[in-house]
Amino acid sequence: MKLTAKSLTDRKIWEAKGFGLPSFDREAMIAQTLENPTWIHFGAGNIFRGFPAALQQSLLDEGKAKTGIIVGEGFDYEIIDKIYQKHDNLTLMVTLKSDGSIDKQVIASVAAAYKCDPQFPDEWETFKKLFRSPSLQMVTFTITEKGYGLKGGNGEYYPAILADFANGPKNPSMFLAKLTALVYERYLEKQVPLTLLSMDNCSHNGEKLQAAVTTIAKEWISRGLVEKGFHSYLTKQVAFPWSMIDKITPRPDANVKVMLEQAGFEDTDMVITDKHTYIAPFVNAEECQYLVIEDTFPNGRPELESTGVYFTDRETVNKVEKMKVCTCLNPLHTALAIFGCLLGYTLIADEMKDPLLNKLVHTIGYVEGMPVVVDPKILDPRKFIGEVLEKRIPNPFMPDTPQRIATDTSQKLGIRFGETIKAYMANDALNLADLKLIPLVFAGWIRYLMGIDDEGNTFTPSSDPRLEQEMAYVKTIKLGDTGPFSDTLKPILSDESIFGVDLYETGLAPLVETYFTEMVAASGAIRATLQKHVK
Repeated sequence: MKLTAKSLTDRKIWEAKGFGLPSFDREAMIAQTLENPTWIHFGAGNIFRGFPAALQQSLLDEGKAKTGIIVGEGFDYEIIDKIYQKHDNLTLMVTLKSDGSIDKQVIASVAAAYKCDPQFPDEWETFKKLFRSPSLQMVTFTITEKGYGLKGGNGEYYPAILADFANGPKNPSMFLAKLTALVYERYLEKQVPLTLLSMDNCSHNGEKLQAAVTTIAKEWISRGLVEKGFHSYLTKQVAFPWSMIDKITPRPDANVKVMLEQAGFEDTDMVITDKHTYIAPFVNAEECQYLVIEDTFPNGRPELESTGVYFTDRETVNKVEKMKVCTCLNPLHTALAIFGCLLGYTLIADEMKDPLLNKLVHTIGYVEGMPVVVDPKILDPRKFIGEVLEKRIPNPFMPDTPQRIATDTSQKLGIRFGETIKAYMANDALNLADLKLIPLVFAGWIRYLMGIDDEGNTFTPSSDPRLEQEMAYVKTIKLGDTGPFSDTLKPILSDESIFGVDLYETGLAPLVETYFTEMVAASGAIRATLQKHVK
């Protein structure tokens, strides 16, 4: 049983082994999609394959859609070559349930997948043609939070972006410039409306996307590289809705691989690309999922509400997103990721069996976060966080790792914890000094930057665009050092681009320094610090 279109023609073998198969006419879908595309998606990784692609398959199976999705990858081209093309754009979706059972479904809603870059001329021309198509309703994105940044940690534009500003739309190199160039193609054609929808897990994702595209367009206009009317088109005809997405989609898991092989599925080899993407023909993910979208689609959209997607106004999307990202899920994940790496855990679910870590995230969520949680009304914050802490994170069949979640932590702390700090500061009824464990997480992250776990063993921190810069501040600190560390830590703790606030101005920095000092005292000091302060 191989994941190819040819293999799927023998449906009885697959169905006998418990694999769900698409019921729509895939060849007709592909032809219709290429002729009249409606949905393009950029970011060919696991979250897309296990969530939006599965939603569209539901519409296709129910006869509520005739077209599928065209996928583009503008960063890690090996994904297209080694996963999509090799497996006829198919994905095996494995849903891991808390009772230990799994669902296996072949997702076939992707009609085509291409590398998005002028260095691949044929594929680049294909995208230009697709963007000129009047039938195109929306372009969606799962390119990670850092994918929307034009500037580095020093506040200056990346050199490649500066080159894209100068070169204009003819030969862009960075993805956001490539996207802007493609939207310009649509403007030149007939200025047909379009929706650019970020589905990435970050605050105000639509605003970030809009700011990036608009900035690039303005730079090109100022240099006379595009028509002045392009900015007006982006303002009046292109929508940038906000969204909130929630579905834990970890790296392909070895235990899932074994289970699939026992069921007769042969294509289980994982690919680790040169750009450190972990991907396989199958995707494993939790059953629970949420997608809330601002309903702004000037050229129409798929009927995704019938698949459980919430469509609402921007204010409600923002509230749902803040509820999740700032209080009810993401901060808890980051806390577990940091201390999981330091304490030698390789599975998030196992951390919840550790009384100290369990108490840590319960306290951060219910005691420190809940007083300022944003209530979106369409979802209950207490019910949501209860599901997170009692069902989702402890799920032993969810092979999610602290190492994966620790990726890009420097980009996450400001949103996941800084917003709570700001909310306390803005509320006269609350006392910022009551925050005890959020500063403990900050201290844990700085301790993590040392690349030494609680037993004194070295480890490699997960990838992060500011990792090298931040690790340099603590490189001279050794276990057993007694400090004081104020001068060493000040460049980190005062950095608003990391924490969302200057921790010295808030008065929290001394507490972080104290916790850090305790954590570097000796081997075992991290757990000892947790035992002392998590009560």
